[in-house]
Amino acid sequence: MRLPRFRTLQGRIFAFFFGLLLLTQVAGYTLTSTIGWSIMKDMLAQDLRGGQQVFERLSQQNTQFLTQAARVLAADYGFREAIASDDTDTIASALENHGSRIRADLMMFVDANGTAYLGSGKPSSLQDSGRIATLLQALSPQGESTGYVRLGNQLYQVIVAPVRTPLPIGRVIAGFRIKAETARDFGRITNTDISFLSRSRDGDWQIHASTLPVAVQEEIAGELGRAPDQVMSPHRIDTAGASYLTLDVPLAALNVLKARVILQSNIDRAAAPFYELLGSLTILGLIGLLLSSLASFMMSRGIAAPLRTLSGYARSIASGDYRTPPPLDRKDELADLAHAFGDMSGAIAEREKRILELAYTDPLTGLSNRAHFIEQLATALAATGRAGAPLAVVLLDLDRFRYVNDSLGHPIGDQVLREVARRLVAELRQTDTVARLGGDEFAILLPTATPAAARKVVNKLLLALEAPMDIEGQLVDIHGSFGIATSPEHSADPTTLLRCADVAMYKAKHDNLGYAEYDTRYDENTLDRLSLMSELREAVELNQLVLFYQPKIDLKHSDSFAVEALVRWVHPRRGFVPPDRFIPFAEHTGYIREITQWVLREGVRQCSVWQHAGLDVSISINLSARDLMNAELPVFFAALLKTHGCRPDRICLEITESAVLDDPRHALENLKRLEATGCKLALDDYGTGYSSLSYLKRMPVCELKIDRSFVQNMVNDPNDTVIVRSTIDLAHNLGLRVVAEGVENEAILNQLCLLGCDQAQGYFFSKPVSAADFEIWVQSQGWRDQVQVARRA
Repeated sequence: MRLPRFRTLQGRIFAFFFGLLLLTQVAGYTLTSTIGWSIMKDMLAQDLRGGQQVFERLSQQNTQFLTQAARVLAADYGFREAIASDDTDTIASALENHGSRIRADLMMFVDANGTAYLGSGKPSSLQDSGRIATLLQALSPQGESTGYVRLGNQLYQVIVAPVRTPLPIGRVIAGFRIKAETARDFGRITNTDISFLSRSRDGDWQIHASTLPVAVQEEIAGELGRAPDQVMSPHRIDTAGASYLTLDVPLAALNVLKARVILQSNIDRAAAPFYELLGSLTILGLIGLLLSSLASFMMSRGIAAPLRTLSGYARSIASGDYRTPPPLDRKDELADLAHAFGDMSGAIAEREKRILELAYTDPLTGLSNRAHFIEQLATALAATGRAGAPLAVVLLDLDRFRYVNDSLGHPIGDQVLREVARRLVAELRQTDTVARLGGDEFAILLPTATPAAARKVVNKLLLALEAPMDIEGQLVDIHGSFGIATSPEHSADPTTLLRCADVAMYKAKHDNLGYAEYDTRYDENTLDRLSLMSELREAVELNQLVLFYQPKIDLKHSDSFAVEALVRWVHPRRGFVPPDRFIPFAEHTGYIREITQWVLREGVRQCSVWQHAGLDVSISINLSARDLMNAELPVFFAALLKTHGCRPDRICLEITESAVLDDPRHALENLKRLEATGCKLALDDYGTGYSSLSYLKRMPVCELKIDRSFVQNMVNDPNDTVIVRSTIDLAHNLGLRVVAEGVENEAILNQLCLLGCDQAQGYFFSKPVSAADFEIWVQSQGWRDQVQVARRA
């Protein structure tokens, strides 16, 4: 799945570094702008403070200059004489001369009567009586006065000095008019924009002189009208043309309400270098960001591109392609990762090869296993189906191989299986496939083989298996049963074809045919058996099973007897179902445990019923190999005895030799636990298997039963007589009682009595009967007479 670009590793790396750089640039720009503006504002404020100090110094010098000039005039003897003689021309001339000398814009004398004289020699009251009166009202009647006055629309810096002779006879007023030139001089010296303003009690602020443009002056005046009267600290005033940092300096006003001088620094003009610097920094930042972005892109691609390559290689590994990983021309961790991928792919390839061997190969014989065979069979069926060619499947099951394992041991059995595999492969074509399906079962796939060709191959294989095998000095004869199924005659489905071959193989084994070719008639019996097995579960649940009892007669004490409990199935539709039809299948499927538990429950219950009725009868119950491996069986059996109040010594559990040989350790352990419950144990069908005296002496049994195959032919076969006599002697020497099965006539009974057999069981005494019929049989006298006759004989 292709991810959106911003979600890829390369996109995230690029976005991270680009974002980090962008954040750094923005933060740096913001910090530089903020700090730079603050520094610039502080510098402008300092400049304004410095300009204020310079202005105040210059203003003070002007005041001192005017004061000195006014004092000189006031002290002039001729001037005082002219005043005393009321010589207006002389007064005017003196005022004009002194004013010219100091370049004063205003030179005036006011006598004690309030008459004002100007440098022209004409009283000012005749020229502008209202302004003179306003000025005189603002002056101190005695002493010197300094400050700013407004005459008309003009603002003056004046000094008032008294004229004494020695009494005050008037006052000399000298002053400089604040005009545009004055503002330019102050602005040049203070390095600021400067404006002089005044305001009367009933008027607005009026600018008398300023270095600002006229349009800006009007906006400044308007802003001052809205601002507080006194703002002693620098503050900002924005106009349409520019922004100014402004410092108000109050002036000593004599005949007006307020007078002030405003020092201003043009922020835009002062900030121009700073803005230029910011612009340069911005350009450099953008260039740096562009270069950094390019570097981030190259770095992210340098990381992501090899990872994409390795990711593609990993997907190739996932799909089963283990080619050499793409070389990375670098010497860093990614190169190490590529080498690690190569090592990993090699290890995975090796392990997968081993896994495939384990998954498709039988480790014992080296042949294909079941899974591989079925896969090859499906492939072959598909190919032959398209081509319309025949195909044959052959199943082989070795006869009596279990006894080879039991008698000679599993190592010998494994070598036998390997030799069988070798012989099969030697007789087949390279195009044929041989597989071991499990245990002693083999499968053979014959592509393009007709039924006749398959029969020919099987006959060759039968001949190949006839020769004895020399395994570690032991000659082993092995024979097999073959089942043949062909396609398309029998099926074109792998599972069905194998089942058909399996049915044919069991037919060959059952009838001892060597081989059998599948026939639909064989399936009818198979389906019937499958149906029977499904109905067997219902038989246990619906109590369709019954116990029949066959007497075991004591040949030495005619009044003592026991019975063997034999399970029978009375089917509601099929009628009586013989045990040999359902017990083997129950053992094969594991359902024998449920049947055994039912038999134990019913047998212990019946024994308890007879015990409480005064009928002293011991009951023998058979256990299968699966039952003997059940670790919970002793606990279950002990609970039954306790539940029904049955004496444990009246129950005898019969086991077979083969049941013990399957797993001797667990079997012997379970036998000891069963013996601990107090019951008796018997070894059934002795002599039919690979009898082992070492196991016989270790098993906690008290009874040994001779199989009917030896007992029934005793009269006619001396060898069977020898076997029975030897078995009886062996059992007695081991302290065991002996029971002979299959007693069918009086002659056999007489011979068993002669050989010293302890108990006999067979149809000569009674067939298996129900519990009720057994109780009737016990009351009869016939069986007692038979035993007494045999003993006398």
